[in-house]
Amino acid sequence: MNHGTVVRDHRRTSWDLHAQQAPPQAQPVDAGTIAAARTGRWQVHLTPRALPLDWLGDVRGRRILCLASGGGQQAPVLAAAGADVTVFDLCEQQLALDRAVAARDGLRLQAVQGDMRDLQAFGHGSFDVVFHPVSNLFVPDVRPVWAECHRVLARDGLLLASFYNPVLFVGSDDAPLAEQGLMRPRFAIPYSDLEDLPADERQAKQARGEAMTFGHSLGDLIGGQLDAGFVIERFMEDWQPRPRVLIERYLPAFLATRARRIG
Repeated sequence: MNHGTVVRDHRRTSWDLHAQQAPPQAQPVDAGTIAAARTGRWQVHLTPRALPLDWLGDVRGRRILCLASGGGQQAPVLAAAGADVTVFDLCEQQLALDRAVAARDGLRLQAVQGDMRDLQAFGHGSFDVVFHPVSNLFVPDVRPVWAECHRVLARDGLLLASFYNPVLFVGSDDAPLAEQGLMRPRFAIPYSDLEDLPADERQAKQARGEAMTFGHSLGDLIGGQLDAGFVIERFMEDWQPRPRVLIERYLPAFLATRARRIG
């Protein structure tokens, strides 16, 4: 099935609603965080815990693309730390939060709207770093994302990416079973809300304004980076601080990679 613009348009609408409701994860950073970043005291997140400092190192003067990372959180901090930052996101309201922080604190950053699978707005070798926190679960095929990241990165450029552990998409979120400490496998990986979720459940999810999600295989999440021309240098796991489903109590919910463009 070619999901094309159907997925993109629904995702844009869902994230506009998400930004309007302003949950904690959509709150922009405060002025104190920006002031600290200007003095060299800063941190950013690929997963719930702060990213180890040696994954990025000194960002001053580096061209960083915050990919599918709007919301006024990561991009303004990196800009305050001295990076030349572009934030790229499908949701205009998420980008508006980045622009608002930049205006409030006198930061220079560029905010561009678009789909993470299509970075034609940028030329070859435009960036030194692509910073891509958990978001590719919203596209049916992650491999075009890796290919575009490779194209827009300069030689020796870094791709820092994170994603959900695929096992999270396998089990049924069945409360009565969870109360017994049990989980029922329901779906295979790769998983697609559009193709695997029963129609009534899918329609209910859409009616709630939730974005369609896709559980990619490790072959696509990690092997796809290798196939795109990256070498993976670092790997990290992280736990869900507030487990939402039973399986998150037993294994890390988040995976992150630091990969280098070598060709």
